[in-house]
Amino acid sequence: MNIFRILGDLSHLISILILLHKMTQTSSCSGISFKSQALYLIVYITRYLDLFWTFGDSLYNTVFKMLFLASSGYTIYLMTTAYKPTHDPNLDTFRVQYLLGGSAVLAVLFPYKWTLYEMTWAFSIWLESVAILPQLFLLQRTGEAETITTHYLFALGSYRALYIPNWIYRYFVEGHWEPISVLAGIVQTLLYSDFFWIYYTKVLKGKKFALPV
Repeated sequence: MNIFRILGDLSHLISILILLHKMTQTSSCSGISFKSQALYLIVYITRYLDLFWTFGDSLYNTVFKMLFLASSGYTIYLMTTAYKPTHDPNLDTFRVQYLLGGSAVLAVLFPYKWTLYEMTWAFSIWLESVAILPQLFLLQRTGEAETITTHYLFALGSYRALYIPNWIYRYFVEGHWEPISVLAGIVQTLLYSDFFWIYYTKVLKGKKFALPV
């Protein structure tokens, strides 16, 4: 465990709390991609299968895994019940089957081991790297977003960006190296690059988040 891992996990948790706060305070899920949220739930379910046999091995890992699963499930619940009328499916039109299919192919072809758990874990890593695409596509279609939504996306993007120095630290200090996680994390961070720039140049300077025409 190192400071980069802890900061990354906290940033991840904060992003979820910001999202839930936004939805409950406004009684709306407007501007939030249901497809991205559904993909994240799939990511957590397929990644944390090891809870069945590692539950309690590490209090830190167990608590965070359960928090991510529960909060993601609760988000989906809210978006499909109380706040469903505020979601516009005509805007949330990204074809996620390509993301699911591509992640599945990579997981089957290049796992660390050809076991069910290793392939589902690899699938979750690849899927997480692109799960934000429906949300970014939705932003592109609307051209703007509420400030609190951009804070959620920034915290979510920071989570994986902070894992990059975590992997570097683990490589030099522990000799531990996970090429799948590193490559997927770099892809995920690159997907956020334009968003990070606009967030820095506009939102942090008190301007409204709006994509360039």
